[in-house]
Amino acid sequence: MAQKLYITTSPHVHCGDTIERNMRWVIVALMPALIASFMVFGLGSLIVTATSVASCLFFEWFITRVFLKKPSTLADGSAIITGILLAFNLPSNLPLYMIVVGALVAIGIGKMAFGGLGNNPFNPALVGRVFLLISFPAKMTSWPVPHQFTAYADAVTGATPMNLIGQIAGGNTAAMDQLPALKDLFLGGIGGCIGEVSALALLIGLLILLWRKVITWHIPVTILATVAVLTGIMWLINPVLYVNPLYHLCSGGLMLGAIFMATDYVTSPMTPKGMVWYGIGIGFLTVVIRYFGSYPEGMSFAILLMNAVTPLINNWCKPKRFGEAVK
Repeated sequence: MAQKLYITTSPHVHCGDTIERNMRWVIVALMPALIASFMVFGLGSLIVTATSVASCLFFEWFITRVFLKKPSTLADGSAIITGILLAFNLPSNLPLYMIVVGALVAIGIGKMAFGGLGNNPFNPALVGRVFLLISFPAKMTSWPVPHQFTAYADAVTGATPMNLIGQIAGGNTAAMDQLPALKDLFLGGIGGCIGEVSALALLIGLLILLWRKVITWHIPVTILATVAVLTGIMWLINPVLYVNPLYHLCSGGLMLGAIFMATDYVTSPMTPKGMVWYGIGIGFLTVVIRYFGSYPEGMSFAILLMNAVTPLINNWCKPKRFGEAVK
């Protein structure tokens, strides 16, 4: 009698999604922010992005073939996304060798050291970014002034909105007059990392990901809502030292991290309930670091800290097995 039952490991139901399909749509969703960065910083943004992507592709291929002795995994697209996200967390004038070092750390330590895609406990792009921030703090916090299309290495630098917000919270209320208009923060035209210069471009990316059902709303909306509530409370308590919460929502890497990095399948919780708690944790830590930490931007550290907590959240929020008695 022919065998009718095939027993295999999960997943057992195929819904049409593939890694390659989801990665392609993430890349598409990142394009509006890349275009906005080119309009703000010129060729510098493209140079940094191209260098980061090429380096990530090379290191993943090299480590997979030479050290792991496995077939190349470049076709899944994850190395391209790691390269783009790493670039989006860098200034547009960062020396090229630093970008290559960041890519090596992101792919070699953040991803391949744990076995490759699906096994890494931390977001690889953020591992590379934080390594560069700790190793080269001066270069990583020198932000080119928008629309100053000079030579790559000669970019004029200036303060970012997050620097100014940190100065205001520290008692330098005169910095309030230097804050850009909310319209500029939303549309683009501010200093900062390549991928954070236009909130509108990032929101367009969010809509694309939600439309194609690559991600759900739980993590990005919860993060943004948590930050809005906490910074809004601080603003109401003391509007002299704490700025309007809209500045926090549109400044720094908040939207970039909430939409494209906190939602990483591998490093985020699996259930909607877990995603909500994960988002609340990231939002809370971001506000604490922004107001009371040494760095004016806390999104990267907040995501990495909550990546470490993800296994606990999954264990706490895992659904009951079918037929299991409710305790």
